This record gives sequence, structure tokens and C-alpha cells, in this order.
Amino acid sequence: MGLILFPGDGDTSSPDAAWSFSGFSVFRRQPAQAEGFSLSEMRGFGGERPWSDVSTSLEPLLDRADDGGGELSPHECAAILPRLEAIVVQWQDEVNDPLVRGNIDDARKLLVVLRFCLAKDAGLLVL
Repeated sequence: MGLILFPGDGDTSSPDAAWSFSGFSVFRRQPAQAEGFSLSEMRGFGGERPWSDVSTSLEPLLDRADDGGGELSPHECAAILPRLEAIVVQWQDEVNDPLVRGNIDDARKLLVVLRFCLAKDAGLLVL
């Protein structure tokens, strides 16, 4: 089982990004780390630190259950896109790390989906 992130435009041929539940959990830890905090220290992820203590446009993507559900608005997609693009550029300098290399591929797929959501003015569904 796993989850899939895709545009809520009703078109089944739209691009998507998919992970296993544990794979999504691992993926999200890396952008959080790039933002200067550990996801495991955050409330809802085993820690006590409230989300109000961090400032990141990635919060709508990071602060959700590993098993998915819900939707990100086009506005949230627009906020996430440039920061995730910048993180991918940063990761490219660390391409020798297999975990980072896998995250680059996953992030690029998600970037395609986010761009598509913006072009269609559609939300990002997480199922």
C-alpha cells in the first residue's frame, strides 16, 4: 500500500507522484532537514515542538499523516513549488549519497505535479 499525490483536475492522465507510506515518511524528512529542523522533533511526529516554531512554506506538505488524505490548495502548491525547487538544486550537490539521489528523483516527480496543479488551477490531492 502507499499514497499518491495528483492534481485534483479530474483527468486520470494527469501526472502523479507515488510513495509507499514509509517511503513518503523518509522523503519528507529530507526537506525538513533542509529547512533546518528534524521532522521527528515536531508535534505529530513523535516530538513536542509545535509547528508554530518553524517557518517554512513546505509545512502543508510536511505536516500531514504518513498515510495521506486531504488536499493542498493551489495557493499552497504555489508556495511549496519554489522552495522545493531550491532544495532540489541544493541536493544536486550531494548526488553521491544514494538517499539524496532517490529524493531528487521523487522531488522532481512532485515538482511536475505541482507545476501541473498551478497550470490547471487545481489542488493537489493526497490519497
